[in-house]
Amino acid sequence: MAPHLDPEGFSAAVAAITSAFGDPSRRRIFLHVRASDGGVTAAEVAERFELHPNVARHHLDKRAAGGYVTVGPTRAATGAGRPSKRYVATGSGDDLELGVRHDDLVLRLLVRALALLPEDAAVAMAEEVGQEHGRALGAAMAAGEARRSFRSALEAVADALTAHGFAAHAEGGTGVEPGPAGTGRDRLRIVSQCCPYGGSASPILCAVDRGMVKGMLGALYGDTSPETTASRVLGDDRCVTAVGP
Repeated sequence: MAPHLDPEGFSAAVAAITSAFGDPSRRRIFLHVRASDGGVTAAEVAERFELHPNVARHHLDKRAAGGYVTVGPTRAATGAGRPSKRYVATGSGDDLELGVRHDDLVLRLLVRALALLPEDAAVAMAEEVGQEHGRALGAAMAAGEARRSFRSALEAVADALTAHGFAAHAEGGTGVEPGPAGTGRDRLRIVSQCCPYGGSASPILCAVDRGMVKGMLGALYGDTSPETTASRVLGDDRCVTAVGP
């Protein structure tokens, strides 16, 4: 079990881990935008980085919200239809690159610090921190709503993870509520095609993600028992979290 944290210490741990969620995909996209004469569209970025267009648009809008790119219309090729947004980098971006290196350093140091704990304790604490953050996200998503079905809740969690850079979706199941661990095809899964942690990914950060899934589902549906069944850290080509109530 993880060592007990007082409320102040726990809040500090949550803030440290969540603020350190680096997003290398978003940074690579920004560098691509900055190198592109005349800017880019979300569709062009999606094709270049093999992303869903909505994921590409999310990354670009995040940079626009931070003032690193400006957004303007571009005429459709046929002259008809709704014009696409064109994203153009602003300034030199030097201050952004310094911030990127700082975020990566904080993330690496955080993982190193947690690795000094016994492995079981570090993983348990990371999952607890993720669950606390997930509950807060789920509560905001479910404000004023009734509890969702399991499938609906899982799809909402996948959408939230995609917004965090995971490019996630829900799959599996046979049309019935999933059974306990080990029932294979009956279990629903969240599949993440992209890892926002990049080279800093580790089993500890996987535990944070698993906790986030559990926390969000707890707010949207009820108690569940997520299980990591595949991970890029372990050499798999995608990350998979199987979930059952």
